[in-house]
Amino acid sequence: MSYLFTVSPDFTPDHLSGWYIFNTWLQRQTEAAIHLEVYDNFHCQRKAIEKDSVDLIYANPYDATMLIRDKGFLPLVKPVGVSDEAIIAVSMDNLAEDVAHLSEKISVAFTDDPDVRMMGMIMLEPGDFDSSNMDLKTVDTYVLVAKEIMQGNCDVGIFLAEAFDSLSIMVKKQLRILVRSEISVIHHSLMLGPKLAERRDEFQQILLEMNANDKGKGVLDSLGFSGWEVYDEEEAEFMIDLMDTLLM
Repeated sequence: MSYLFTVSPDFTPDHLSGWYIFNTWLQRQTEAAIHLEVYDNFHCQRKAIEKDSVDLIYANPYDATMLIRDKGFLPLVKPVGVSDEAIIAVSMDNLAEDVAHLSEKISVAFTDDPDVRMMGMIMLEPGDFDSSNMDLKTVDTYVLVAKEIMQGNCDVGIFLAEAFDSLSIMVKKQLRILVRSEISVIHHSLMLGPKLAERRDEFQQILLEMNANDKGKGVLDSLGFSGWEVYDEEEAEFMIDLMDTLLM
């Protein structure tokens, strides 16, 4: 039997090859036929999940409720010391020092990354911004978010912090960070679907020991990770509750 593995579409482009390397490594370690499918956006990925096509996923925290409660996925591991943070950025020419100094009506660019968009909207609330005084524009990538700001099409951009930090020096010189979140407890995680549930302990042990040898460390390095740690049901339920609270 073959299995389908997919990755949350918000990973930074420089780690794309790393996920293919990781998939090859995982196939060899588990002796399982695992195919990596990278979807262009969250909508396409969710359609595949809804059709029960996905068996292993590096998941966005926003989707935890659907995956665990609706589709029977099991939490497996999360990367060590990695959390999802958001950045609100403007053009270097913008005189605002914080969100409260922005104009009364703003245009905002973001991707369809749901947890980052949610955090960004919360970070804009101190400026009394809501749907009534914001023009919202969704683009495909964080590079395009930056482009919208630099070309003057949008006043504000919401970025995944990791994606902003990976922008070129030339691009970052034209942008200025107004605020960076420091939540520290929101993170992506690897989750295992029902078809692989019986192999959960095996997969978990293999991943936890991944940094024990040079080859495994090399694969982790291609993902920007130092290692994996256990992600259990209790922590998954905390994440679900947290995301539900932030959405209220």
